[in-house]
Amino acid sequence: MFWEAPVTLPDHFLWGVSTSAFQIEGAFAAAGRQPSTWDAFPAFGGHDASVACDHYHRYREDVDLMRDLGVGAYRFSISWPRVLAGDLAFYDRLVDELLSAGIAPVATLYHWDTPQAVEDDGGWLDRDTAQRFASYAGVVAERLADRVAMWVPVNEPAMVTLLGYATGQHAPGKALLYDALPTAHHLNLGHGLAVQALRAAGVRAVGTANNHTPAWPASEADADAAGAYSDLHNWLYADPVLAGRYPDSLVDRLPVRDGDLDVISAPLDFYGVNYYNPTRLRAPSEGNPLPFELVDIDEYPRTGFGWPVVPAGLTEVVSLLKDRFVDIPPVYVTESGCSYPHTPQDTDRIAYLEGHVDAALAAGVRGYFVWSLIDNFEWDSGYSQRFGLVHVDHGTQQRTPRASYHWYRERIAR
Repeated sequence: MFWEAPVTLPDHFLWGVSTSAFQIEGAFAAAGRQPSTWDAFPAFGGHDASVACDHYHRYREDVDLMRDLGVGAYRFSISWPRVLAGDLAFYDRLVDELLSAGIAPVATLYHWDTPQAVEDDGGWLDRDTAQRFASYAGVVAERLADRVAMWVPVNEPAMVTLLGYATGQHAPGKALLYDALPTAHHLNLGHGLAVQALRAAGVRAVGTANNHTPAWPASEADADAAGAYSDLHNWLYADPVLAGRYPDSLVDRLPVRDGDLDVISAPLDFYGVNYYNPTRLRAPSEGNPLPFELVDIDEYPRTGFGWPVVPAGLTEVVSLLKDRFVDIPPVYVTESGCSYPHTPQDTDRIAYLEGHVDAALAAGVRGYFVWSLIDNFEWDSGYSQRFGLVHVDHGTQQRTPRASYHWYRERIAR
């Protein structure tokens, strides 16, 4: 069966939660998952994700938490290294459990966990990785297309390029600065080729999940710096997907071949926005190889991660997208959430979610997915940051819903 026209997405507001495979599944050795680039990457306190939240074995408990929460959808990711090891059966079980609970499965194919073997062959610096990713997408879709409601090929390609290949803060830990830009095009191409594979398998709805941030100039004189950053963070990924072009400031640095942009800009059924905070920029100081410098935003409260809490930034992002792309498909907030130290009252998390849910509704989006259902392995920060609506004791794996979980349940019910 081949895709011919956009599917009909739910006409009601879709409430959901999000997680990712590497951050919660665990079961590395026991289930035979192949290594990913993150398995050997250093994390805060020497933590690793070999057990994480043991979701691989406790997924029924976690689905029960979602059922009690009242969400209509669960956005999870599929582990490319696990599928390479031949284990798609886990996702069969998870999807069936979700459907039995009345929860729509929303599957992300790539949430940063590149198989180490793929990275050893060049990773996203190598154009062939885009085709390898599409082949993987086809294998997964053949198995799950009849039961998964919505599909996201690539999560936050901007973060893979900027943090993984440009600055080295994330796996695979390369600090290539502008020499990392080929990864942006190959990630976009992987998205487009995966969309083709998913359509060919007859999936119901395909979109994306791009991280967006308003780029605020520190002064009127810093407008060029803010524009340069926005091109790198926002438009390097949205422009090719939604308009079949790259920003003029970057196109000459990208290894684009004839026909690539036609593949990348295949029509989507929805557009996912991951939003956490705005970014403030100023012109670079002497000797800085980049055309901008980041400036603290200190007039707003901050999360435990130190990120400024600016709900209006979410409304700003959606408005920017709708102004730039007249024919943008329905927009969903596919991630939004906050990390705070655990407290019984959980007042900061509730205030954050209340403000951002209100901002999402004001922006006219079609759904809101909280990051995250449960406390997870937060990449290079290990277990030091807690994003969950549900507290996880990583020693015992005991799950305890926070006050924000109950707040979200009541908000959904209203």
